[in-house]
Amino acid sequence: MSKPHEDPIEESERIADAARRKKLGLKLLGGAGIHAHSPSARKPPLKRKYGDLDFVMTKRDRKAVLELFRELGYEANDRFNLMNGDRRLYFYDAHHSRQVDVFVDVFRMSHTIDLRGRLEHEHPAVSPSDLLLSKLQIYEVNHKDLVDIVALILDHTIEMNGHDEAIEAAYIARVAAEDWGFYRTLQVNTEKLRGMLHELDVDRDLVSARLDELWRVIEGQPKPLKWRLRAQVGDRVRWYELPEETRSPYQPE
Repeated sequence: MSKPHEDPIEESERIADAARRKKLGLKLLGGAGIHAHSPSARKPPLKRKYGDLDFVMTKRDRKAVLELFRELGYEANDRFNLMNGDRRLYFYDAHHSRQVDVFVDVFRMSHTIDLRGRLEHEHPAVSPSDLLLSKLQIYEVNHKDLVDIVALILDHTIEMNGHDEAIEAAYIARVAAEDWGFYRTLQVNTEKLRGMLHELDVDRDLVSARLDELWRVIEGQPKPLKWRLRAQVGDRVRWYELPEETRSPYQPE
C-alpha cells in the first residue's frame, strides 16, 4: 500500500495516473481539475492553494475505485459509502487530514450536472465545459471559485460545440435551458464574476468578451414551457440546494 503525497496537486496527479493505468472512468473536478487544464491557474495572480480533492466516476467502476483508493493509502468512509455508494463515495487521507469526494455519474451540489457519457476521454479531468458548470453552479460561490473560473475562461475559447479544450457554449446553453434554477445561478454568479474582475491583473477584456459570447448562446437557446413558467415565479421561491458538508469519521470534531 502506497502513501498519499502531501501536496494536493501532486496527489491528484498520482490518483489520476493510477486510474488511467487501470482504465477507470475517474476524472478530476474542482480546483485541481482546473489546474490540470489551465496554465493560468498555475501562476500569479490566479495561482492558489488547494485542499480536499473531488472526482467523478462512472458507476460501472465503483468496485474498482474502492479498491484503487485502498491501494493508494486511503481509508474508506464505510458507513457513508454503504448508504450512498450509488451516487457518492468518501475516502480519507489520515496522513494529511484530507478528504476525497467521489461523485458517481452525476455531480450534485447546489444544482445537478449529469456527467454520464462525458467521462470517456484521456484527460485526467472532466472537460473545461463541465468544470465551468461545476464552479458556476455554486450558489454560495467564493473568491477562490471565481478565481478558478477566470483561469478557465482565460485559457479556453468559447465555441458552439468545440473540442476537448474548448468551452462548449451549446452544451452549457442546453443545461441552462433544462432548469431555470440552474440558469438563475449561472446568471447571478456571472455578475459576481464581472464585479470582481477589476481586482485581478489579467486580460479583463478577454474574459468579459468570452462571457458575452457564452451568454449570447445561453440566451438564444429556446426555453421550454416548464422553464418559462418557473421564470415567472422567479426569486420568490428558492431555486438552489444548500448541500451539507459530510465529515469523515476519521476527522476530529
